[in-house]
Amino acid sequence: MIVTVTLNAALDRTVRVPNFQIGGRHRADASLSLPGGKGVNVARALKLLGQPVIATGLAGGRTGTYIIEELTSQGILNDFVRIADESRTSTAVIDPTSGLQTEINEYGPSVAPAELEILADKIRYLSKGADVFVLAGSLPRDVPLDYYETLLRELRRQRMVTAVDTTGPVLRAALAGEPGVVSPNIREAEEIVGHEFSDEADLVAAAETLTHMGAESALIHHEDGCVARIRAADVKGGQGYVARLARRTDVVSTVGSGDSFLAGYLSARYGRRPPEAALALAVACGAASTQKFGAGVFDPSDVEALMRRVEVERVD
Repeated sequence: MIVTVTLNAALDRTVRVPNFQIGGRHRADASLSLPGGKGVNVARALKLLGQPVIATGLAGGRTGTYIIEELTSQGILNDFVRIADESRTSTAVIDPTSGLQTEINEYGPSVAPAELEILADKIRYLSKGADVFVLAGSLPRDVPLDYYETLLRELRRQRMVTAVDTTGPVLRAALAGEPGVVSPNIREAEEIVGHEFSDEADLVAAAETLTHMGAESALIHHEDGCVARIRAADVKGGQGYVARLARRTDVVSTVGSGDSFLAGYLSARYGRRPPEAALALAVACGAASTQKFGAGVFDPSDVEALMRRVEVERVD
């Protein structure tokens, strides 16, 4: 069983607005509302890949009720802690004429210490039947910056496989908890490493740096594939990989593509597939997600077709 943890769950709204202009009045020609937050998106993608998954986290108010009810209607097992404050709403505006994407994300609810302790108890309970834990997304207000680190240390004591997908200071703090996998995009990795990347060699070096900072394996994804440093028993410091997919012109929305990427990787490794196959599936899931509206949404047949086009090679 894979458990995803989303402290800052959201109602995600994606609207398509041709010729979007700041300050103008527009009419959307398509829209979609889904339960969201990174962990929820990963759970949705894992469900599409046929993996056993349960989503937990924090959900509050009418928005929180909607999130839970919609997850249940989609057949995604969930066990959220109800909190007093209202869960957030996030909005993405997609302009198909320019290809630009604008995201507006609320900070999220205020969380009381007692509510966090209930969540910690929930995670301890779920860990009894879990194999993998995914800690994903931003932290809502009043949650300590090192909360992921605290959870990781407890889960590691139980020899649990862990993955973290977050950004900025929260990711930096989580690395101290020695997560099994981290999966930032290029911009997020640059922020942690401390400099911009100019070529593929910089990405490979950055993935290695993330492992030196605490992660067992690091995956840095981008629109044309990913680079990775994956723990290997026979290679000191892990083995490096580069996965490439030819640039495509069929992108509808990139919202949540990184969440689908991580789900694909975890699905393959959960099925004990080798790193090359796991990275190919990860890149294919991320690419397939960009062909649909909604985070963590893709057609499994698209994944199969794209996976055959992904090239993976080992690098020093």
